[in-house]
Amino acid sequence: MKNDLFKSLWTVAFTVACFASSARAQDAKTTEPLKLNLPLHTLKGTPEDLPAGPNVEPPSDKEPTPLQVPKGVVNVAAGKTVSSSVPPFLGELKQITDGKKEAFDDDAVEMKKGVQWVQVDLGQSFAIHAVAMWHDHRYVQVMHDVILQVSDDAEFKSGVTTLYNNDVDNTAGFGVGTDREYFEMQWGRVVPGKGIKARYVRGYSKGSNQSALNCWQEIEVYALPAK
Repeated sequence: MKNDLFKSLWTVAFTVACFASSARAQDAKTTEPLKLNLPLHTLKGTPEDLPAGPNVEPPSDKEPTPLQVPKGVVNVAAGKTVSSSVPPFLGELKQITDGKKEAFDDDAVEMKKGVQWVQVDLGQSFAIHAVAMWHDHRYVQVMHDVILQVSDDAEFKSGVTTLYNNDVDNTAGFGVGTDREYFEMQWGRVVPGKGIKARYVRGYSKGSNQSALNCWQEIEVYALPAK
């Protein structure tokens, strides 16, 4: 009887392993690493007094492993309309989706301090699989209270999904975030979208360890048509 039980358990384990292997093989056929057009690294040096602690990712000079996304995704945010909580005092909102994200002053859009947001209208609902964002990699710095949300509601009053939140003390009022703060580098921050359907993408921030001002350089949304 013990032998029969062992054989049954082995059969179940073998079947599960075969299924998992088949699923991975199928994923390999339908997904691929997300390819980003990365800017150059800033020429400004790395400051010595960098933030540290359990809520801050250690800085790294190695590019992160690319996110796997469905084949055929495109940046549906390119050239799309951008709005914000306050008007920028440096640059124009349209620059946030113009594809230019080098570590130059001309590619930066700055706005006043406090919790502020920028929002991209994709024009229609898409199945979002990744959002790449660059706040300000002119300097090696940590942006605070970075929150990324998507919705089909332009006012973000209903149907809101939070994709990223590193506001560990709930300063912005959207709940305590479980993500870690990170250093602004040329590869930006890529956030999985998991196929969530939404028309609007909104990003919050509240300054950085170097400045109370808010800054954005680019938002890219990699998606497929919503079914």
